[in-house]
Amino acid sequence: MITHGARVTIDYEGETPLWRQLAEILRGQIAAGEYGHGARLPSDTTLVQQYGLARGTVRKAIDALVTDGLVRRVQGRGTFVV
Repeated sequence: MITHGARVTIDYEGETPLWRQLAEILRGQIAAGEYGHGARLPSDTTLVQQYGLARGTVRKAIDALVTDGLVRRVQGRGTFVV
């Protein structure tokens, strides 16, 4: 990850896997209160466009957050902060 002021971007050349970088960005946004309890995260498509990642990479990042108990997926509705 690379920080530009308050904006965090993906380090495509770094050693940390892209999915892990995105998971850490989202984890940080949740911890900072940008996404409060019950808030819906941006859609996979939005995250793909915003960060320039493959859909599978975005899904793997979200899956990591689900595994950690930070978010839950609701089929047809989105991903929500727990």
